[in-house]
Amino acid sequence: MIRASIFCLAAALAPPATAQSIAFAQAPEQSSGVGTGPDIETAIRAARAECVAGGAYAEDCLITAACDNAGWSLDVFAQHREGLHWHELFCGFSDEAVARAVGETVCNPAHRPYLIECAVVQIWDRDGNPQMEW
Repeated sequence: MIRASIFCLAAALAPPATAQSIAFAQAPEQSSGVGTGPDIETAIRAARAECVAGGAYAEDCLITAACDNAGWSLDVFAQHREGLHWHELFCGFSDEAVARAVGETVCNPAHRPYLIECAVVQIWDRDGNPQMEW
């Protein structure tokens, strides 16, 4: 009975069989890339390749986030009151509503009063398709 319960719990927590991986690469002040694939290594290679295609050297394209089960992902732009700015990347959320809620929480000025700007700038679905047009 215990073995059956453990198996059921593991099956419930396991990512779907068709889960896709996603990775994000950034070369500060140069380029960035997003890559997807059937496994994390493929996603990382694809993210770096897109970053390089944007004009950066491969060694400058740092992997800043990656999820083996992509789920819903988001990119948050943040700017400190002293001028520094950056992107924060999150992945693996169960649905779009959860991803948006995380973005709202990350950008809540009560939590980060030192930011003069903070916004969700992109959301990707489970297949790595961007949901926001620019």
